[in-house]
Amino acid sequence: MQQRLSEKLSFEDELPGVVKYIAGVDVAYFNGVSIGAVAVLDFSTLSMVEFQISHVETCCPYVPTLLSFREIPPAVPVIKKLHVIPDVFLVDGQGFAHPYGLGFASHLGLILEKPTVGVAKSILCGKTEKDSPEQQIRFLKMGKKIVGAEVVTRSGIKPVYVSVGHKISLDRAIKLVLFCTRNYRLPEPIRRAHIIANMEKKESENFSLNTYR
Repeated sequence: MQQRLSEKLSFEDELPGVVKYIAGVDVAYFNGVSIGAVAVLDFSTLSMVEFQISHVETCCPYVPTLLSFREIPPAVPVIKKLHVIPDVFLVDGQGFAHPYGLGFASHLGLILEKPTVGVAKSILCGKTEKDSPEQQIRFLKMGKKIVGAEVVTRSGIKPVYVSVGHKISLDRAIKLVLFCTRNYRLPEPIRRAHIIANMEKKESENFSLNTYR
């Protein structure tokens, strides 16, 4: 199924001429509940203009190559709650750099019919070319096929792994990630969504503890 859906992905830039809003998407988990979080930022200033949270029952166990089926259910409802419509989404997870060519970012892009970029913290498949230890960008390959890129967003910090989600080129995806990265490893839209998701998770944990005291 994933390979069949992967054939529908677009690797062409389909962003508007001027990107106004960019969003980050992340999911956290607590006690059988999936917490979806989306943060929308003004692209020019990277200031947050809106965020939303959703809670749904976790539908299935964690399986690395099937993660999108676990994260789509909380992600889609939270995005539908937005009043400000993003031009592009940065997603905490894999895009095309996936054994079946369809990670969370690509799956979400197909459902939304919007440009998406996968930004992962680790490699799920493929190998990088180690030409130069100082190289900021190294392409990630499966055989001879480029599926993504290892990108050093800050000197001395672990890289992130960028891949096309849908309706964007790898070159543009990398440029977006670098533009949106400031003082941290993760680009700001994803970093904000991650903070929001984990704050909501912490509140849920505290509520659960207080309930049984």
